[in-house]
Order: sequence, then C-alpha cells, then structure tokens
Amino acid sequence: MGNMRYRKLPHGEELISEIGLGMGSIHEGSEEEIEKTLRFAIESGVNYFDMAASEAKPYPCYARVFEGQLAMLHTDYTDMGFVHCIDEMDDYEEVMSNGIWDYMKSLKKDGVIRHLGLSSHDPAVIRRFLDTGLIDMVMFSINPAYDYSTGEYAIGTTSDRGMLYRECEAQGVGISVMKPFGGGQLLNAKTSPFKQALTRTQCIRYALDRPAVLTVLPGVRGYEDLKDILSYLDATEEEMDYSAISRFTPQNADGICVYCNHCQPCPRGINVGMVNKYYDLALAGDTMAKGHYEKLNVRADACIQCGHCESRCPFHVRQESRMKEIAEYFQK
Repeated sequence: MGNMRYRKLPHGEELISEIGLGMGSIHEGSEEEIEKTLRFAIESGVNYFDMAASEAKPYPCYARVFEGQLAMLHTDYTDMGFVHCIDEMDDYEEVMSNGIWDYMKSLKKDGVIRHLGLSSHDPAVIRRFLDTGLIDMVMFSINPAYDYSTGEYAIGTTSDRGMLYRECEAQGVGISVMKPFGGGQLLNAKTSPFKQALTRTQCIRYALDRPAVLTVLPGVRGYEDLKDILSYLDATEEEMDYSAISRFTPQNADGICVYCNHCQPCPRGINVGMVNKYYDLALAGDTMAKGHYEKLNVRADACIQCGHCESRCPFHVRQESRMKEIAEYFQK
C-alpha cells in the first residue's frame, strides 16, 4: 500500500489519517479476523477509529458505558468524545437537557475527553452544535448521492449541504465522513440511484475534496474490505476523477464548482479547484481563507481568459468570469 496521508485537526495538533475506520460492521467477522484487520489498519497508518455501534442512541447509563469503554481499551482518556445519532431536534434537546452534554463538558475540562463532537445526518442539527462553539469534530454522511438530494439520508439541498461544509471549515471544525459509498449502493449500477456505479476510490476522493473533511470512515467487515479501501492510496489521478457525477447530478448543481479539477491543466498553472474553494470559504466567513489563497503560487489574477477550463468543466461553471470575480474580491 502507498503511504498514508494525514490532515491536521484545526483545533489541535493531532494529525488524522485520510482513511479512518468505521467499526459498525466489523463484529460480523471472527475474533481472529477482527484482530487481523485492526493490525493491518494500524500498520497501514490508520489512526482514526470510530468506536460507536451502528445503531447507537443516547441512553441513561451513558457514564457507566463510557467508563466501561475506557477500561476495556486500557486508557484513561479519549481523543474524541461524540454524542452519536443526533438526527432530530428532539435528540439535540434531550442531549442538552438530560445531563449528557454537561457530563461531556466536565470530562473535557478534566482532560478525559480532548475534543467534543457529534454525528448527525441533518445539517440543521449540526448547526445547533456549531452555535455552542464547543465542538471540534463532526461526523456527517457525505457522498455524491446525498449531496445532490438523492438517497435515504439526503437531508438538505445541494447548496445547504455545501454551505455547511464551508461553515465547519470557517469555524475550524473538522468533518469525518460516514456512508461515503451510500451504504454500498453507489458501488453497484443496479442499486445506485443514478443507475451507474462509482468506484470506492472516486467516492473517497469526492468526500476528501469537500471543505473541512479530514478523514473518510468506510465501514469494513474484514481484512479484504480494508485492503480494497486502502488501494485508494495507490490510485492514479485518473482513477480518482469523479467528474462522471456531472452526468447524473440534477440541474440545480449546474454552474457550481465542486473542486474536482477536471478542468486541469490550466495553461497558466492556476489550481482552479483550490482557488474556487478558498473563495467559497471566504464568502462563508472563514477569516483564514484569504491567507491560504495568497499563499498559492498562482492566483486568479493570472487567468488569461483562454477558455480551456470552461471547455472541460463537466458542471458548466463560467470560470473565466469567476476568476475575475475572485481576483477582485481578494484584492480588496
């Protein structure tokens, strides 16, 4: 396998592997298979493991269960302390009123939890937690189907979900991605809502290209599943290219840059996707976006309006006028 790549947690010094491990299905294997899989993950550089059961819900004995998990793992702290499956506003209100959130805050104060977070499928719920100013990590379901309003957990419009990613990045909140393959449906043309299959590599790259995303957590049942997923590390740019989604995304996605860089190469060397991403982040209120933009070797003002990117853009983004707009914005 190729070398693992890492991304820094904004509100911390931790470097998180781009490929993590969802543990919701690993119990389906034998104890020997589970140990083999986990050893392989660690040896491959995976350092982010989601330990929640796939059907987890807040429950009254949360303190005893959490303390039991720490004892089982022979540790006195956890890097991430999550409330899981907060998919309704009633769930949010329950967490805030029944002592769970206060308990988690006290654990963070004592150093038992280093970073607070949550998992949810609903952008509105996540925004309520963002408003607390206390979370450092969010687990959210991201894939082309959900982002373009197709599938069981496709909550929120395309623009609303895209704005959520930018809001998280602006606030320094990382995202770990669950359901990157849509529960496996996107990998099979017969079950895909688009009637066309994507590869695991395309889905992983798509998720990692969203703002604020630090790691993708595919669920695995065993060693072979993990081996297949980690082949992403050796994939070519052509194998990672997910621009095929333009053939089946809805009309409301037309004209929106998804940072796929299918328009490359630019004759002037502009990283068109990255320029667009920093612009979108700046508009969303990310105060660091301008600094990141200014560190680019080639910026939007280098555009010569040659039309190469527009001729290749599968989403029909008018990049020539957008480069002018971006250059003017960052020159203010």
